[in-house]
Formats: sequence, structure tokens, C-alpha cells
Amino acid sequence: MRILHAENLHKTYVGLSAPVEALRGINLELESGEFVAVMGPSGCGKSTLLHLCGAMDRPTQGHLMIENQPVHDLTDDRLTRLRRTRIGFIFQFFNLLPTLNVLENVSLPLRLDGAAEREADGRAQRLLERVGLSNRLAHYPQQLSGGEMQRAAIARAVIHSPAVLIADEPTGNLDSENGANILALLAELNLETDIGILLATHSPEIASAADRIVFMKDGLVERVQVKEHVAK
Repeated sequence: MRILHAENLHKTYVGLSAPVEALRGINLELESGEFVAVMGPSGCGKSTLLHLCGAMDRPTQGHLMIENQPVHDLTDDRLTRLRRTRIGFIFQFFNLLPTLNVLENVSLPLRLDGAAEREADGRAQRLLERVGLSNRLAHYPQQLSGGEMQRAAIARAVIHSPAVLIADEPTGNLDSENGANILALLAELNLETDIGILLATHSPEIASAADRIVFMKDGLVERVQVKEHVAK
């Protein structure tokens, strides 16, 4: 099932100097359970594309649909609701709140959505066990390693069972071993939950795990590489 459809996406940033065309007409689709990697040099538009597909920003031109819902028609409040319920986000720098412990960080999206403390904490605890952090529930982010912080961030990103997971350089701040572990965890979640993953990376090794690799250059799709089908 198609969960994301982007058509002719353009994004132009207007500053004090000449306008910058970050995206110049991107078409992209993501199916449920599909893992798509986006690659390209710095400045090619990878992060801009992910921000638009995650409904964190609006395109200058073009259309985006998430689960057959046109995003461009939504008010800011409804966009916030969409992000909070149907989209998960993972970033390079983890973005855990330093004043909350691991359990509180992971349960926060459910608490913000009105879930009872017992329900939110119970689900967070089960997810943290799943990602190998059952012994870190009461620890604070500064007490964790980089790999542990990213695993906690992944648990937080999927606790509300989103349809789409947006991952912007999720291994970029990790060493090769922790990066490989995070990639393995994402691949497992992709298989187990049928979540669609859209991931930006500079690493060919990380991208090789994807079903499809979209290569970008100068705000455009340069080519697409599809992995040979392997029965899951």
C-alpha cells in the first residue's frame, strides 16, 4: 500500500541574497514496509526532501500525500497532529530531552497525545526492552553512550506506531559498529512492523540495506537503484 506520494516537489529558500532552489521537481513514492535510502553530496537537497516528506515544512510548489491525505491542504494544527500520530523522526543528534530519563523521553509522544501515564510507560518499557535498553530506563541521556541514545531515539520515534519513519543521517554521529547496530535495528523494525522508512545517508554501506536507493544531485533525482527482490 502506498503511504507517501510526492509529486513535483520544489523548495526555494529566499534570503538576503539570491533565492536558493533546494529542490527542483522531485517525485517520490514510499510503500508500506518499504525501506528507501536517499543519497547524494552535501547540499543536494536530501534533508530538505525529508523535511517536506515529514510534513515539517511546506513545498514552494508540488503536492505531498501521506496515507492518501493531501498534506498541502492541512492547517498548522492538523499538520502537527499528523506528525505526532503518523510520522516518526530520527535525527543524527538524537534530540533526547536532557531533563527526562530514558523512559520519560520514550513515553513522551504518547503522553503529549493524551495517553495515561501507566499506558504510555508500559508501552515505552516494552519498546526499550526490544531495543536492548531495559537496564537504562531511569538513566538520563548524558549517562548513555551514543549508540544507546540513538536506540532510545528510535524507540521514541516508533512508540505511536507511525506509518512513515523519517531518518536523517541516523548513523552519522556514531562509530561504524554502533552505526551497523542501528541499521540492523531499523531493518528489523521495518520487517516486523511494516513501517515505511525514508532514510538519508552519505554511507553506501547504510544505503545498501534499503530496497531502493534514490541518488540526488542539485535538487533533482539523478537515478534510482532497486535492490533485487529477496523474499522476506
